[in-house]
Amino acid sequence: MAQLFAYIVHKHGALEDSAAELALAAAKIDAGGQVTAILAGSGSELETACQQAAELYSTVWKFDSPELSYPNAEKVRRLLINVLPSESIVLLAHDTFGMDLGPGLSIKMASAYAADVVGIEAVADGSATLVRQEFAGMAHAHVSCDLSAGAVLTLRPGAFQTEESGNASGQVEDKSGQAGDLSAKRDYLEVVEAEMGDVDITKADVLVSVGRGIEDQENIELAEELAEAMGAVVSCSRPIVDAKWLEKSRQVGTSGQTVKPKVYLAMGISGSFQHLGGIKGSPFIVAVNKNPKAPIFQVADVGIVEDILEFMPELAEKIQEG
Repeated sequence: MAQLFAYIVHKHGALEDSAAELALAAAKIDAGGQVTAILAGSGSELETACQQAAELYSTVWKFDSPELSYPNAEKVRRLLINVLPSESIVLLAHDTFGMDLGPGLSIKMASAYAADVVGIEAVADGSATLVRQEFAGMAHAHVSCDLSAGAVLTLRPGAFQTEESGNASGQVEDKSGQAGDLSAKRDYLEVVEAEMGDVDITKADVLVSVGRGIEDQENIELAEELAEAMGAVVSCSRPIVDAKWLEKSRQVGTSGQTVKPKVYLAMGISGSFQHLGGIKGSPFIVAVNKNPKAPIFQVADVGIVEDILEFMPELAEKIQEG
């Protein structure tokens, strides 16, 4: 089996939730093998993140450079090409950064590439059966991938869930001197913060989130009444923002806000990976959808097949009665 690596994304000294998920996925590929975490960045925040990664991985490679202080996929790609052994298997989170980094990395490594993997099944003789979703999650594709010559896999956030805390007691190895040339045609300039609306959904403990199933702008009021009864905040998926029924600041997803509530009510939301990518932590997810095959049911703690236009007012009434 080729050597396993996981590129770990961190922010302000804290690991993304995908760090533990990549470790779990690596164990599915090679249960008895070793996986090395790679972290890049600069300064004390990088050091803090590396110590956290050492609780999940037996070996952590640290690359400290001012050029890596911002996660520029082009520079990170050059870094990985410079330091990775040939025929390596590289695991990435299937987020905006991973989607930017992965395809070009696989080309430079002359290795297989599989994107948005939601499951890893049989692994034998250097080959793995990977599970991907097609047609907005309506069908599952089982793809045979030859790992013997290396591969780059991006894994859907939340698909490999583990609640176990890390206890690897790994070793952090400073590999900064081996980073090599990191020149790139694009460079970081500045971060432009998105304008916040009247409500900050990123700080809400309970969210009532609506999608296409709401059908009409006037029906948003039903979600607001339910949210008021629960002491929650209304959020939404991208189609609601595109229709201009709610402001952009209420959108959950990879192109919207990243939220970490304790309870998440998904009302009439299909559950695309772009939407689920904006939900972090391990919230209790309640999904209500008329379509029994909606992908959201695969990640929900409670799934209810029902019309949300009937369900929401009834639930709000029951809560108010209680």
